[in-house]
Amino acid sequence: MTGVPMTTWTWIVLLFASLATAIGLFLAERQKVHVLAHRGYVPDRFADKISLQAHQKAADYTLAKLAPGNVGQVYSLLLLLVWTVGGGLTLLDDMTASFGLPAIWNGVLFLVLFFLIGQLLELPLDMYATFKIEAKFGFNNMTIGLYIADMMKQMLLMLVIGVPLGWVILSLMQGAGAWWWLYGWLFWTGFTLFMIWAYPSLIAPLFNKFQPLQEGEMKARIEALLLRCGFKSNGLFVMDGSRRSSHGNAYFTGLGSAKRIVFFDTLLIQLEPVETEAVLAHELGHFHHGHVKKRLAVMIAASLGGFALLGWLMQQSWFYTGLGVAYPSSHAALVLFMLVLPVFTFALNPLMSYFSRQNEFEADAYAVANSNGKALATALVKMYEDNASTLTPDPWYSAWHDSHPPAPVRIDHIEQCLTD
Repeated sequence: MTGVPMTTWTWIVLLFASLATAIGLFLAERQKVHVLAHRGYVPDRFADKISLQAHQKAADYTLAKLAPGNVGQVYSLLLLLVWTVGGGLTLLDDMTASFGLPAIWNGVLFLVLFFLIGQLLELPLDMYATFKIEAKFGFNNMTIGLYIADMMKQMLLMLVIGVPLGWVILSLMQGAGAWWWLYGWLFWTGFTLFMIWAYPSLIAPLFNKFQPLQEGEMKARIEALLLRCGFKSNGLFVMDGSRRSSHGNAYFTGLGSAKRIVFFDTLLIQLEPVETEAVLAHELGHFHHGHVKKRLAVMIAASLGGFALLGWLMQQSWFYTGLGVAYPSSHAALVLFMLVLPVFTFALNPLMSYFSRQNEFEADAYAVANSNGKALATALVKMYEDNASTLTPDPWYSAWHDSHPPAPVRIDHIEQCLTD
């Protein structure tokens, strides 16, 4: 620790950060105990669908991910302390100031170095997860060379996109007056919408190859489904997900006419055409019920609140001094805000998870109504098995962390929809 004055604000941040970490570790321990207690047998409703060996693999995979997750939580707390009351941000500020750059470019350099250092500090945990845990359970297909290439591309993108973005935001913070936060929010919203629109065609192809879905039963089923649901997309694509992992998935991306439907090649191997159609119908359900637009609206509204709060906090001297920042500045305020905000929003996780699970129920109901509901259930069971997702998560852990309902609850809901 440095000679940072321990103000009321300091103690509030330390209290909430410690509480968030303690809750995370407590829930992880509950998850460990619960999964271990149910490891020895397959739940009755899945006994004829999933083998004991597959069930135990899912339990072991879940447990294996908990340990580095716990280390990551403690590590994040320590990094917060080092950056703030430990004087890390002030040290970084002194270093960037030594270059004698104009104020805004000094701030941009500060932001770039902060994020680069953050990526490097998280690298050991990420590599352990990829090359130890994922490899141990047969999911990792990533080579060291590909891993390094991905990391270099990510850093380059951060510079190409992040430097102009940081320059604009810092310019507004320093030169747009008391209402800078409103202009900053408008710019951020436009930038976010542009990135969502541009991601499918400009960024995603830098990391993966996308091939049009081949003619055949699968494509015919999907096109018929899209026609029935009145959904227009910019194409059906297969992504070489197997190049990095054997996990299967499918997703929508883009906005407006740039919307794409993307299937991992691993998913197409796992599922029958009728099952893939049902999974896609579930995703269409999200669009039918406006979940994507609602989430985007919530995100934009939340960012408005965030910008307004930052606009006020950066005028308060205690915001800096209580967290070890010796020289108040726009770039220091921005980084402090990003460091501290998760400490307080952590408590919102259960609420966000709840609404996300409700969206999943609605999307499943839509899929049952517009495709083969039984095929959706069998597809989900296959995906749980192939991805080694535990069928027996701890209820508290799941309620706090999981955006999707637990397998038994979700299958029960699908079967109820079939009988309604």
